[in-house]
Amino acid sequence: MKKIFKPLIGAIAIGAITLSINNDQNVFANEIADACDYDVTSNVNPDHATTNCLLTETALNYNVPPEIVKAIAEGESGNWRHFDNNGEAIVTADNGIGLMQITNQAGYIEERLKNDLVYNIEAGVRILDGMYDRSDLPKINGGHKDVLESWYFAVMAYNGTKPENSPIVQATGKRNVNAYQEKIFGLVEKYELINLQELPFTSDTFQYDSNSRDNIKFLEMNYNFDLPLTKSKYSFKVGQRVSATANPSFRSRPTTGNETHKGNLNKGEVVTITGPFVYDEVATKKNHFVWYPVKRSDGSEGYVASSYLDYVDSTATPEPTTPPVTPVEPNKDYSQYFKKFADFQDLWWAESMIWAIDKGYIKGDSTIRNAKTNKLETHLLPNKHLTEAHFLTIFFRYAEKDALANVKSTSSWGRSGVYNLAKKYNMPVLASEKTKASRDLAEKGIRRGKLAQLMVSYYYGKTVSEDTAIQFFIKNELTTQSIKEFRPNDILTRAHISAFIQRYDSFVQKQK
Repeated sequence: MKKIFKPLIGAIAIGAITLSINNDQNVFANEIADACDYDVTSNVNPDHATTNCLLTETALNYNVPPEIVKAIAEGESGNWRHFDNNGEAIVTADNGIGLMQITNQAGYIEERLKNDLVYNIEAGVRILDGMYDRSDLPKINGGHKDVLESWYFAVMAYNGTKPENSPIVQATGKRNVNAYQEKIFGLVEKYELINLQELPFTSDTFQYDSNSRDNIKFLEMNYNFDLPLTKSKYSFKVGQRVSATANPSFRSRPTTGNETHKGNLNKGEVVTITGPFVYDEVATKKNHFVWYPVKRSDGSEGYVASSYLDYVDSTATPEPTTPPVTPVEPNKDYSQYFKKFADFQDLWWAESMIWAIDKGYIKGDSTIRNAKTNKLETHLLPNKHLTEAHFLTIFFRYAEKDALANVKSTSSWGRSGVYNLAKKYNMPVLASEKTKASRDLAEKGIRRGKLAQLMVSYYYGKTVSEDTAIQFFIKNELTTQSIKEFRPNDILTRAHISAFIQRYDSFVQKQK
């Protein structure tokens, strides 16, 4: 069975990572490739689920709707192909390179655009994001990056603001169905299975000469349409209540097929998101959407395609078969955290990381330099892999603050103190100070199962098995997943540790 990839957790501002020749780093590519289980040196097209993961995670890291990025990749390359049968990057007659068809872009390394699929994807997303920020392109309803229709003119500019891409054919006044952006939005509808609004442009807001290659002149820079526009389906949070847009299938596993069908949700039925989205477990499935684990009001749990979930409208009246809708809470004021941390986002991890930050358990990295401003910034790095050493340090800040402050090192190895503390509490760590190879294990990503084993061993004061620890997590609600869904071998990120410690703290407080 194909691995069910887990996302990198949300839209993280990369800031210091750049694709420029002067700062040719592999950090971003490695993070994305590791999360999606892809070998960037393979020179083969990954399966569909893996490509879905690569495109989605890169989009989220730049706060760009994955729906738009995946449709552009589909439109540019056809069937998400980057390499030909000989393992060479596909280059078109107009020198468009690879999956995202990068053409004539200064500051990008051409050979890497060909040989590194993740780099090619990131280049496309960065270019698209730059188009959205252009001041010479109109905005839709003031511009909101999480609204799909807001990307209309950025998508146009990705191909070119030439007469052939005018939203309206001036000669006829009719919608230009052959425009690049119209085709891309059509692919969003086809593969994400969602309906977008047809924006009612008129010919008097554009000016161009159909016999010239000059760019379109935009006469209106902000369109205000009284329409219910479409928000991206990729930012639902754990614990959030969402509603079904139709009568979607309710499935036992994240894939289609009769064997996974558990019935259907009612249109308007409100369900609760119980975990981050996952990709289709069948690698060859040709879709763009993802799957969310949800819980119904009767307590039954399963998966629903992201296409058929929407944000709860607090003014809407649900169907009689559904429970009353809880009014949506007003947005919380995170302004101080946005100012303090360059990559802070109002995502699923925000509240738990704020809790850990305010308690002093999580600290930012203030050594990251912004490539644009050349100034140092502080980053939380929520999508960075959590190592065993970092976990122990953060956990002991919470559980053994005084002991951590006074622990003594027993060698020149800087981690010896925190590992001596782990040994004291019979926590079965992997690393030790015995050899270089064993010390290196401290800097490896920590698995979900191992983290559970360490925390529960600390709780009992004796070493427990990984299976026992996972059962403890499930029984005491330190995780929202079942034994089948827990995925003990997944590598955790910094975003996860705050949530696990906060849940552990809640459990401990209840025992008092």
